[in-house]
Amino acid sequence: MKKVLFFTAKLLASLVPVLVIVICLFSFSPIYNFGSPEPFSGPDIYNPYAALDTAAGWKRANFHTHTRVDNILNECPEYPGAVYDDYKKLGYDILAFSNHNQLTTHPYDPELQVNVYEHGYSVFKFHKLVFNPRHMLLYDHILPLLVSQKQWQYDYLSHDADFIVMNHPDRTLHTTVNSMRRLTGYRFMEADSGVSTELRHWDEALSAGHYSHCLINDDCHDSGNHRKIARRCNWIQAPSARYEDFKPALLAGCFYSMRIPDFGDGDWDVKYACNAGLPRIIDIGLNADTTFIRLSASPARIEAWGQDHRLLKVTNGAEMKYVMGPSDPYVHFTAYFDNGVVIYSNAFARYDSSRTATPYVESPHNVNYILTVLFNLVLLAVIWLCIGLLRRTFAHKKLEA
Repeated sequence: MKKVLFFTAKLLASLVPVLVIVICLFSFSPIYNFGSPEPFSGPDIYNPYAALDTAAGWKRANFHTHTRVDNILNECPEYPGAVYDDYKKLGYDILAFSNHNQLTTHPYDPELQVNVYEHGYSVFKFHKLVFNPRHMLLYDHILPLLVSQKQWQYDYLSHDADFIVMNHPDRTLHTTVNSMRRLTGYRFMEADSGVSTELRHWDEALSAGHYSHCLINDDCHDSGNHRKIARRCNWIQAPSARYEDFKPALLAGCFYSMRIPDFGDGDWDVKYACNAGLPRIIDIGLNADTTFIRLSASPARIEAWGQDHRLLKVTNGAEMKYVMGPSDPYVHFTAYFDNGVVIYSNAFARYDSSRTATPYVESPHNVNYILTVLFNLVLLAVIWLCIGLLRRTFAHKKLEA
C-alpha cells in the first residue's frame, strides 16, 4: 500500500511541472505601454441612430449561439437546423452560430450565413466573437492575467476580421477596472450577459474614452431549454437578414439591445405569445444637444447614464429627453418594464467630426521591448526549470528500477 501511495504521490508531483510548462507555453505575449485614459470630448455629439428610419421595421438578432458540432467539444445537444428553427419560432430574424474556434454553416440558406466564431478556451472565460475572419487563431492564453495579453489578442484577432465583440465581461474572471480602462480594439461589448443590468463594465470603458456598442446575446448552449433561449437579443434596422445588409447598421450603432424574462416559465405557448408582443423603441436620436428616446409602451422608469457610471436622470412615462451639457462626455438610456423586459440604447458621445467619423478610435499602445523580452525570457526559464525537474524525476525512477 505504501508503494502505491508513494508512486501516486510521485506521479502527481511530476504533473505539476507539466502543468506549469503548458501554462507558460500559452502565456507568451508582448508587453505594452498604455496611454492615459481620456473621456470623450469635442464640439460634436455622435448619434448612432442618425440613419434611423422610423417607418422601417426592426430585425431581431442573436449573434452568440452554440450548436452541436461533429467533434469531441460539443457545447449544445441540438444541431444548427434545430437551433435555427427554435429561434425562428420566437421571432428572431438573424441568427449567428458562434461555436468555439469553428465556423458553422447555416443549415438552410447560404445567403443568411454569418461567419463568426467564439475565440478562447482560457480558464478565465476571456472570450471574443470574431466576425468574418480571414484566418482563425487557435492560440489562447490559459491564464490571461496581464492586460497586455488581452490586448495582444484583440490586436491580432481584429487584424484579420471585420470586428470583434468583447464577450460577457461580467462573467469573465479577473475583469478589473484597470483592464476596462486600458483595453481597446473591440467594437462591441456584451455588457449584459445575465448577471446585472447596470452595465458597469461598459461604463468603465466608455468613461475611459473607449467607444463601443452594447450588443447583448443569449450565449445559448441549449435552445430546447426555455431558460436558455430568447433571454437577450438585439433589434437592428436593416433591409434584410443578410450579413452585408445589417453590418453597416451594426457598426454605426443603429440598433438597441434587450433583456427578456423567461416568459411562461416552461409554458412555451406563453413564451411564444409574450415574445411576439415585446415593447420597442419607436424613435430615438439627437436634436442639437438633446438626446431623446420614445417607446411603444410606458416602462416603470427610463434612466440616463453617463460618465463614471453616474445616473444622470430618471423619468416615468414612455419617453425621455436629456440635454448633453459640455461636462457630459456621453449618455445612454436604459428602460425597465414591470414584466422584466429591459431595453438598452447605444451611447451618444462627444467627438470631433472633422477628425474622425465616430468616437471609436484605436487607443495608442506601443510595445515595451525591454519588458517584453524580460517577460518572455522568464517564461522560457520557468519552462527550462520544469523540464529539468521532470528529467531528474524520471532519471531517479530509472535508477530505482
